[in-house]
Amino acid sequence: MARSYDLIVIGGGHNGLVTAAYAARAGRSVLVLERRDLLGGACVTEEIWPGFKVSTGAYVNSLLRPEIIRDLELKRHGFEMLPRSPSSFSPFPDGRYLLLGPDKEMTRREVSKFSTKDAAALPKYEAMLERVADFIEPTLLRTPPNPWSFRPRDLMELARTGLGFAKLGPRDGMRAVEILTGAARLILDRWFESEQLKVTLATDSVIGAMAAPSMPGTAYVLFHHVRGECDGARGVWGYVRGGMGGISNAIASAAREKGAEIRTGAEVAKILVRDGRAYGVALADGSEIQGRQIASGADAHVTFCRLVGAEQLPAEFVEAVRHIDYASASLKINVALTRVPDFTALPGAEPGPQHRGTIHICPTLDYIEEAYDDAKYGRPARNPILECTIPSAVDPTVAPPGKHLMSMFIQYFPYALRDGDADVQAEKECFADRCFDVLEEYAPGFKASVISRQVLAPVDLERRFGLTGGNIMQGAMTLSSLSFMRPLPGYADYRTPIRNLYLCGAATHPGGGVMGACGYNAAREILRDR
Repeated sequence: MARSYDLIVIGGGHNGLVTAAYAARAGRSVLVLERRDLLGGACVTEEIWPGFKVSTGAYVNSLLRPEIIRDLELKRHGFEMLPRSPSSFSPFPDGRYLLLGPDKEMTRREVSKFSTKDAAALPKYEAMLERVADFIEPTLLRTPPNPWSFRPRDLMELARTGLGFAKLGPRDGMRAVEILTGAARLILDRWFESEQLKVTLATDSVIGAMAAPSMPGTAYVLFHHVRGECDGARGVWGYVRGGMGGISNAIASAAREKGAEIRTGAEVAKILVRDGRAYGVALADGSEIQGRQIASGADAHVTFCRLVGAEQLPAEFVEAVRHIDYASASLKINVALTRVPDFTALPGAEPGPQHRGTIHICPTLDYIEEAYDDAKYGRPARNPILECTIPSAVDPTVAPPGKHLMSMFIQYFPYALRDGDADVQAEKECFADRCFDVLEEYAPGFKASVISRQVLAPVDLERRFGLTGGNIMQGAMTLSSLSFMRPLPGYADYRTPIRNLYLCGAATHPGGGVMGACGYNAAREILRDR
């Protein structure tokens, strides 16, 4: 007789692995089934070219919850963060540049080049964000309350959240509401006067989103990217030694140590349901495995419309799932280089401060708005926004000696092109050529340094990582899709209309990013039900 497990986790992404690790740690028998031949989902390292360890999806980290790092002893399992300083470099067409943090004095000097007023305002802005973060961050590892249930536990959590909001006071309370609901551009315009600082900050409001900074909801995306920590330093982003797969591999190692079984190359074709209860999975090879509880790390559309099937679910629920916003216009280019880019604004053929952090190629806020206008009508941006990182400038293990690795995350290349008959693969290569032309303007000779490249359009992200629409957050991160409304109202507690079936991926609260919080919270609810 085939073995039955206490918990089967569908998908070996970092959230699914976190759920598995905590369940195994609690003594449950756990099986993780991953479709691909390597673990990590979009948080993975792949040797695309000999000697190059490419973070093909996620590429920098800060959000991974310190509680998970501590509980699972991830450092003992090989996880190591490498903080970046400076954190960002923005060259501009007039030959000037802006370097930012985490060195406060350097940041003050840099911003003062453009505005002494902004140099004085930036620490106050950051302090405001920290106060708002002190209110919001504790909710990340809590199950969102259902405001319509009237259950004592939900009412207590609502009161707890309300008390935290009240403690902010009217001024910061107003700012918290604006961050959760408002437009990034309005907030940045209020705080700062220099276009160079505003546009550097604004790029974080649109990364992974089908939106422009002037649109409501982008302030939260901005906030989502600026919080977090690296080895205890707040707001600092870093590289993972050996690539982002180091996170997933460390979590998997911790899970295995506690007894979890993990299989790769094991594609789940169907979640088995009888009388409204999940009891196992069927694999693509036809075999079936039984489990008392099933947790899916896939998004809501994949889980319910493909793996469960509409016939097993309430019609209203299926209709709501089909209307989840998966719009995406993010394209990823991974590039193998003979050398680092030599920027006109800050020359240097060897790795320097301009190469360690995120490189923003985006001159003005209107430039972003105009690029979004193209995508809004189904066209690739004529003038794309480039967010580039060169992990090899900090971590030499990810590239062969003397070579370098670049990650380019680009806005905007729509999932659905206006010309429905367009060859997406040909279009994405033309778009990548345009991105290289843009970077060449700031760093002459860049194109000559390219050894090879990998271009992943939204449709490729969908196929490779199982992300509906190529949306890296498993659904929009706007207010109507957050907290007790993620993935849908009434189902934010990681449970689903199918008994014993749970969601544990970024489709749930608190959403996208390499946090592990979704998997952590789901594990708590799964263990509570057993």
